[in-house]
Amino acid sequence: MQLKNLLLAGVGAFALSGCQYHVLSPQGWVGDQERNLLIISTLLMLIVIIPVLVMSVYFPLKYRADRADTSDYDPHFEHSTKLELVIWGVPILIIIALGWFTYVYTHRLDPYRPLDHLEAGKPVEVQAVSLDWKWLFIYPEFGVASVNELAIPAGRPVNFSLTSSTVMNTLSIPALGGMVYSMAGMETKLHLISDSTGTFAGRSAHYSGPGFAQMTFDTLSMNDSDFNAWIEKVRAEGTPLTRDTYLTLEKPSIATPVRYYGTVEKDLFQRVVELCVEDGKVCMGEMMMQDEMGGGGIAGIPNAAAYDYDRPRAIDGFGNPIDLPSNLPELDTQAFLFSPDQICSVAELKETTTNVN
Repeated sequence: MQLKNLLLAGVGAFALSGCQYHVLSPQGWVGDQERNLLIISTLLMLIVIIPVLVMSVYFPLKYRADRADTSDYDPHFEHSTKLELVIWGVPILIIIALGWFTYVYTHRLDPYRPLDHLEAGKPVEVQAVSLDWKWLFIYPEFGVASVNELAIPAGRPVNFSLTSSTVMNTLSIPALGGMVYSMAGMETKLHLISDSTGTFAGRSAHYSGPGFAQMTFDTLSMNDSDFNAWIEKVRAEGTPLTRDTYLTLEKPSIATPVRYYGTVEKDLFQRVVELCVEDGKVCMGEMMMQDEMGGGGIAGIPNAAAYDYDRPRAIDGFGNPIDLPSNLPELDTQAFLFSPDQICSVAELKETTTNVN
């Protein structure tokens, strides 16, 4: 039996020998700080866990019912100041320590906080868009973009601006540090830095559908000269990234190969954030302004397509697009609209929309 257990342990160790523990062996300042916090928290908690594990074995053996010596049995025991100090004091001190370290590292590792205090040179701006199921990285300073490949200069901060074309995702590069969500109609921030050159795995850490497992990319950390050479390579080999090519790229695809774009249309990322890459679509900022002014009301119904974003992007459980009806359904019964004092029939609604047209 013992030999069997040893063999099973050996097989398990061999199976895990190829794992890469980036969290415990980070390659950037942010990752270093997160590892330190993880180790500190673990050690603090072990102050309680280890004694509990020891006592869970020691006390049943020492005070078992069939023991020969029961001279230490005291049925009138009620209180021990020393014991109470240990029981209450140690957890309180641990909580205070955990609270202090949490406070310090929460501010130190705020994903929105730039890494200017490192004095590591000029940051590189990267605009990241999570698509179904691939990553688009735009370099606004250089006017280039790439799909499923991220290149960064080692030793310089990288300022990420993130958004999503559809569902929520998470940009995760474990070797470099923390992650942050990308969400449609919003722009989030993340700041990372790589201390060494190399290739680090990146992926989405939030399940987003059937292509989630293949939503991965390589992070190429290079010295400055190699990074500049990569930029020139993308410019030379890449095709233009316009609003039309973006809309084609946005369509769901799984295991998309690396792709380069030598030019990027101006303000494309902002249009992605505002959900108005397509011609005729109302941008989020304008939509919110209209809502603040009271909305379009009945007169705005014929323009509903300009505000519709999710319907053309509907997919089934296998990632295939679904054609959903875009017109208002035909109703034979009374239709009620917007508020109790605005009730009209379908015929009246059609007459209203016809007059507007």
